[in-house]
Amino acid sequence: MVVRRSLGRQFEWLWAAFAVSTFGTWLAFDAFPLTAILVLHAGPTEVSMLAAAGLAVGAAVAVPLGPWVEFRRKRPVMVAMDLTRFAAVMSVPAAFVFGWLSFAQLLVVSVIVGAADIAFRAASGACLKALVRREDLLVANGRFESTTWTATAIGPPLGGAAIGLFGPVTTVAANAVSYLFSAVGIRAIGGKEPHPVRTGAPRLRVGDLLEGWRYILTHPALRPLFFNTVLVNGLIMATSPLVAVLMLGRLGFAPWQYGLAFGAPCVGGLIGSRLARRLVARFGQHRVMLTAGALRACWSLGLAFIRPGAGGIVLVIAVQFGLVACMGVFNPVFATYRLEQTATDRVARTLSAWSVTSNATIAALTALWGLLAGVAGPRTAIAIAGLLILTTPLLLPRHDRTSQHERELTQSHT
Repeated sequence: MVVRRSLGRQFEWLWAAFAVSTFGTWLAFDAFPLTAILVLHAGPTEVSMLAAAGLAVGAAVAVPLGPWVEFRRKRPVMVAMDLTRFAAVMSVPAAFVFGWLSFAQLLVVSVIVGAADIAFRAASGACLKALVRREDLLVANGRFESTTWTATAIGPPLGGAAIGLFGPVTTVAANAVSYLFSAVGIRAIGGKEPHPVRTGAPRLRVGDLLEGWRYILTHPALRPLFFNTVLVNGLIMATSPLVAVLMLGRLGFAPWQYGLAFGAPCVGGLIGSRLARRLVARFGQHRVMLTAGALRACWSLGLAFIRPGAGGIVLVIAVQFGLVACMGVFNPVFATYRLEQTATDRVARTLSAWSVTSNATIAALTALWGLLAGVAGPRTAIAIAGLLILTTPLLLPRHDRTSQHERELTQSHT
């Protein structure tokens, strides 16, 4: 019998808050694109621009949030971001009820949520590192990853069914409420959180805005992973609106079928996340990251060959299962490694810079792929992205230079 290791009551509340907001997010899987398609009758270019604009402007707004979060207590920041997301997202179903919903409102809400997401992730990473011992970080990240894939497996099919039964903005309202419950869970963590001590200049400087990027780009272990993860995530997410348009529009799949095709394979992510700690114990952290990171690039091209009917759903499930199983292994190992390699007083700025770059890249690639789909068609655009993803393993670090970097840091402080 396997006994689950306890990481303490405070972590349990953080985990519970993460679980409820994650389930709400995946219940509303692609809710804004679906709303744009089904309510506002948007085409592939408009849907792609919706996703891109929210990410790009949200990332720009979030640039000063990294250093701002760094020197503040993290839990109040997380609660504030949850309440901000609740208010913004809840405005969508409210406007729909009164017949006021517009494409412009979806754009504004996307921007607000995008900026708040970045600030929340930066604060939550620093909060996790403070709550959990270093040797327990992989366990904690593995539980977050398992929760993510469980919610991803359950949420989209339920969300698709809810949209079919109650209308397209039902899941948007549920997602808004999940942020409210997340704020309650974070408040319940309790205990005293010390106020971060700022060294150097007492006020925010322009140089502080760039500190996260400076730290990443001068770190020999984080730098290659930064470029790899940003590009992989950008190419995968750039095709997500195009797959939605292809399946729900041209191929005639129902929303529940679309949700099932992307929800069921997430069992693979749950399996991968449960195996991650065992694989690291047997093969080592760097080898597992390198192997799983390379394997996750081998699947996306298959989405270019979706056909109508049951065969198309089976293909999507098979492709997604392989992709998310590899991601289920890679993500918690990578997240743990990144926290381990980031100095405590740089966590929020580093994670914020990472998220800003990732979101900006996703936005740029999503807009570009939307234009490409408008010219060549969604299927061709998806195929080109799949071919480019096959080249991303070349960006993974071939050698583990962690020990070398740690020695250099040690020498610089002596």
